[in-house]
Amino acid sequence: MYKNKLTRFAEMKTMDHVVEYGFYDLKKELHPLRGKWNPDFFGNDHPLILELGCGKGEYTVGLAERFPEKNFIGIDVKGARMHRGASKAIEQGMKNVGFLRTRIDFINGFFAPGEVDEIWLTFSDPQKEKPNKRLTAPVFLKRYANILKEGGIIHLKTDSVLLHEYTMEVIAEEGHEVLYSSTDIYVDVKDEGNILTTIQTTYEKKFLAENKKITYVTFRLKKDYGKNEKVFPL
Repeated sequence: MYKNKLTRFAEMKTMDHVVEYGFYDLKKELHPLRGKWNPDFFGNDHPLILELGCGKGEYTVGLAERFPEKNFIGIDVKGARMHRGASKAIEQGMKNVGFLRTRIDFINGFFAPGEVDEIWLTFSDPQKEKPNKRLTAPVFLKRYANILKEGGIIHLKTDSVLLHEYTMEVIAEEGHEVLYSSTDIYVDVKDEGNILTTIQTTYEKKFLAENKKITYVTFRLKKDYGKNEKVFPL
């Protein structure tokens, strides 16, 4: 298993659409692609969508397949998992998908204010004992607010009732705008071609086999949210 991880890490370093940038590099200077992902990485001016905590990159690739007119970046700290999605993107010759290996805490070191159109959070760790580490905690939402364009939206798809309910509470308390929510998308979503039910990760298939409900909420952050707060921790 360890050898396989080393092999995957080595292969990732040869992939042009995979970006790795160390913590200590980021302390010295912000990433050179910050503010330039579309022109310098993708070579276009299409909308930019991030999947944070992308795991194997299945949702990133799935979205990129459905929306070739948009650019997608899957972000995770675990490169060995990301290898699967990165490899599939190469095999399919996809030009609108990339991967970034880093911690979500440092997201503002990689993306400039207003550079991102949408953010997806799919099956994020609910962090049962550490609410401030949940990817929809206010500390993270303020970071997202900095990189999202005005009117940009956030999607949360999860099997965790705890994370869904927590997120709904945060949205209400912080004054954000819910665009749509469901406590069971496989009951509520009637469109057979909807991306919420037709793009499934390995984890989602496992959860469905266990008869777990899959919840979803999409929301827009209120104007000027977190505007005067430090969002880059280095």
